[in-house]
Amino acid sequence: MNGSTNDWATTTLETAVNWARANSLWPMPFGTACCGIEMMAAFMAKYDTARFGSEVMKFSPRQSDLLIVSGRISLKMMPVLQRIWEQMPEPKWCISMGACASSGGVFDTYTLIQGVDQFIPVDAYMPGCPPRPEAFLDALMMVQEKAKKGQAKSQEYVSADHSSDPAKSVSFRTPDAHYRHNVDRSGPANGKAGG
Repeated sequence: MNGSTNDWATTTLETAVNWARANSLWPMPFGTACCGIEMMAAFMAKYDTARFGSEVMKFSPRQSDLLIVSGRISLKMMPVLQRIWEQMPEPKWCISMGACASSGGVFDTYTLIQGVDQFIPVDAYMPGCPPRPEAFLDALMMVQEKAKKGQAKSQEYVSADHSSDPAKSVSFRTPDAHYRHNVDRSGPANGKAGG
């Protein structure tokens, strides 16, 4: 002990918590096509995503805070993806991996979602078809920077007033109202229960 008083570090609790969140992102993978293979490659030894604290792949949304959407998403898959997103605890982040997840890619058809950001708030986009693992690491570092600042795109949709919360709206939660001429097909036909 030198008796030096210069060995102090001060910070706020919020900064320390955000630093811990940024360096321990637990991804929930949702790989549906060739982008999923590149996502798997990013977690292998050559690229080693574990360096960034994201080696814990959780296939349970309740234990994850980073959703990685990689590949094309169809209208039938979107409600499943939204259910996974809603089960993840706040704060949470989303990476849209590849051209198909970001904008529909070359699949400009009525069956595929033309960008998951129409239904889920996206924090980082990765261009490419498929994007390289290096692009995945770049997007991961972008999300880490947001986490260090305490920012998450999902926080823009959180509301204390449940009546104005868009996540509670049926048109927000289902792709049917958006894609099928604003006719809500999420519930029973004509309000009748049963068939």
